[in-house]
Amino acid sequence: MPLSRNATFRQLATFHAVSRLGSVSLAADEMHLTQPAVSIQIGALEDSAGTPLVQRSGRGIRLTEAGELLANYAGRILDMWREAGEEMATLQGVFSGTLRVGAVTTAEYLLPPLLVTFAAEHPKVKLKLQVGNRDEIVRMLAGQEIDIAIMGRPPAELKTESTAFAKHPMAFMCAPNHPLMTQPDLTLAALADTRILVRERGSGTRTTVERLFKESSLPLRIGSELSSNEAIKQMCAAGFGVAFLSMHTCVLEVNAGLLALLPVAGNPIVRDWYVMHLATRQLPQVAVAFEQFLRTHGQAQILLQLGQPPLEAPSPARPKKRAGKVAATGAAAV
Repeated sequence: MPLSRNATFRQLATFHAVSRLGSVSLAADEMHLTQPAVSIQIGALEDSAGTPLVQRSGRGIRLTEAGELLANYAGRILDMWREAGEEMATLQGVFSGTLRVGAVTTAEYLLPPLLVTFAAEHPKVKLKLQVGNRDEIVRMLAGQEIDIAIMGRPPAELKTESTAFAKHPMAFMCAPNHPLMTQPDLTLAALADTRILVRERGSGTRTTVERLFKESSLPLRIGSELSSNEAIKQMCAAGFGVAFLSMHTCVLEVNAGLLALLPVAGNPIVRDWYVMHLATRQLPQVAVAFEQFLRTHGQAQILLQLGQPPLEAPSPARPKKRAGKVAATGAAAV
């Protein structure tokens, strides 16, 4: 018989737990069942599927090809059922749900305080934050593992609705005792022979600094390419070279006197932070509320994090953009 006519939500939930945890015993503990009960549920689902879904592998289990396929669908079905319940509760006046946000690595420095403030205003909301590089966040958004994403530019490969909600300053930083700190009338050309510490290709700061040097017809001398903001800060503070970093990442180091803003013309460079979701996806109410929160309060809160007074009204008033149509200001591909 077809799987759709026989499988139950209980069986799908049990199978999803086993596939996620890789263990029948761990799934039994999580679901407050006995191990035989879990095995019975998996066996019934395999009977419905007409094929084995799991195989024993040492002390754990391994999914078969059919199991891998079904695990993906099971997760999506269970997420949609949970979301349906949360939306029904919202209709009845109970604002709750799970806010599933994905953020590029640099955004993890600015996002937690915003999430804490939002959660304080909506105590029944649960938070799920995923942090990764740009490719990982784009993949999560495409696979609907997250509802909204925070990054420096909408991905051209996806159709998204995106809005700029705050400014993103990026700057050349160095140790306070670096010789360049005392050089008068410092320009970008003076940095052409300096070792620049940068993130890996594809990151927003890397894309921005490459563009700066290219537009000025200057060579970019990369001293070290690192995938960690923390590693770049430590090497820069030790005097290894000049770093190009998001200023969100080094507030503590600047306040502690470990890093300083290099007095070069046009430093820092300001781009935008964007919040976005799939254009074809109807967002849960909790995600809609968080997007509105970022548009209304994001800029002011981020300025407070940077220790700066509020400036003009935040950029959220700008119209939404479709993926691949980024403003000519050249927002960084974080």
